Amino acid sequence: MRIILLGAPGSGKGTQSQFINKLLNIPQISTGDILRQEIKNNTKLGMKAKDVISQGLLVSDDIIIDIIKQRLQQPDCANGFLLDGFPRNLAQAKSLQNHNITIDHVIEIAVSDDFIIDRISGRLFHPASGRTYHIAANPPKVPFQDDITNEPLITREDDKKETVIRRLELYHQQTKPLIQFYNQPEQSCKYSKISGIGTITEVAERIAAVIN
Repeated sequence: MRIILLGAPGSGKGTQSQFINKLLNIPQISTGDILRQEIKNNTKLGMKAKDVISQGLLVSDDIIIDIIKQRLQQPDCANGFLLDGFPRNLAQAKSLQNHNITIDHVIEIAVSDDFIIDRISGRLFHPASGRTYHIAANPPKVPFQDDITNEPLITREDDKKETVIRRLELYHQQTKPLIQFYNQPEQSCKYSKISGIGTITEVAERIAAVIN
């Protein structure tokens, strides 16, 4: 099965991608991970991407599509794949179609902006160990102190409320139109929308239900 997982940053896509990977035994394909590996391996595509990035520019859709096409030719994609973080916009979605890369199922994890802001901006992080907390859902024993070392906890730049709001604005501008694009009668793929609110297991069970 060929799946695209859609959802705003903080909706739980990363966690649920791992669940789908195990459920269907298909690879989770992240364009970011592939791009970093291509650059590390000094491949032709990697060098081209590195040159663009070094100029402070975004990697073009053409380069990303080429990377995706190469990855999908690997043997582990024979029975399907899960696209994580791609496509990000309508141009990329249409490019998939133009390159005859078919999708069987698009799954949207729906969560409100307010819920995501509360979820992400409440995170606390212990830099030395990587331990994470949440002000409401998983608070430290002593406010803003690590449970083991008593060292101060921080809020990472990506988790600050202002940053989360900017990321959500970008999502609504660029990625959310994909929901309308894929949820049309003329599309050959199935489209499912599930709630991302609840425990990890509850959301996973909803995904399993629409897949099955």
